[in-house]
Amino acid sequence: MPLTRIYRGTDEPHHGLDALPAPPPWRSFDGGPPLSTPVDEEGCAAPSAHRAGTFRPTPETVELVNAALYLRRPLLVTGPPGSGKSSLPYAVARELGLGPVLRWNVTSRSTLRDGLYQYDPLSRLYAANQATGQAGSPGAGLDEHLRLGPLGTALLPYARPRVLLIDEIDKGDLDLPNDLLHVLEDGQYEIDELVRAAPQQPEAQVLTADGRGRAPVRGGRVRCRAFPFTVLTSNAEREFPAAFLRRCVVLELRRPEGSELESIVKAHLPGTDAELVDEILRVFLARREEGELATDQLLNAIYLTSRPELTDVADRAALAAQVMPYLSRGQEDDVF
Repeated sequence: MPLTRIYRGTDEPHHGLDALPAPPPWRSFDGGPPLSTPVDEEGCAAPSAHRAGTFRPTPETVELVNAALYLRRPLLVTGPPGSGKSSLPYAVARELGLGPVLRWNVTSRSTLRDGLYQYDPLSRLYAANQATGQAGSPGAGLDEHLRLGPLGTALLPYARPRVLLIDEIDKGDLDLPNDLLHVLEDGQYEIDELVRAAPQQPEAQVLTADGRGRAPVRGGRVRCRAFPFTVLTSNAEREFPAAFLRRCVVLELRRPEGSELESIVKAHLPGTDAELVDEILRVFLARREEGELATDQLLNAIYLTSRPELTDVADRAALAAQVMPYLSRGQEDDVF
């Protein structure tokens, strides 16, 4: 008997997450007491309703998202530009009503601590001196100078999982995957400053990354209850350690082809003239045979050439080609 699909890929919000069974014993977490999952003002919609609503998952994507949900494991998503890697978590959050997506954009300078929390000791010292004329006690006023990062917020003890996007993890430092491995494996971390201050300040109210207020942190330790649905995207710029890969569910997205591209265009640009879509799509597919292009370039070209202000453009195909330059260096393009 097949598994019950918690995520169905239909873009129809539902409460299917309630049917998710208990996690495997080795992926059970007991942080607490439980916090309520924030919900957008519009209901169970992600911050970017358009981005979520226009994502078109393949059957394989639906199956592997459900595998990650059942196993409480991160989902490592690879694929070419424009394949929908970073849109996937928004679609899952919208359909399952999991509130705003927490997003961490990784750069070459990113460290694990950037994702967990930020602490400003200078502002705390200044505030203490302003208030008392001298540095305060070790535990005084820490709440005001700490802010949880996206990863740190996702691991709070929410009753229902948060959705976390760690975007372009392969751009990070070589040690970042292994550093992430331990936090995501254990579902917990410590805030060093609060651990040291625990005798004077057993509980702190710390700002969260989503701007939804403060969350209690006791003894400087944070442990999740519901493991966050975590999507890590990669452009396959380098290989990951085997220890990291075996703890992830791995999904490789491929380039969308003809009918899939048509579906994506209809979702983003409903009502566009079918003949125009067909014409620009042929240009896109022909150019993609010669070099790397992304789906959003196709959308740009169709939107631009469909504008009524451009009805006097003699050659729409040439204009479309001009706004679809190749993404890889060294590829010749005789359009310009």
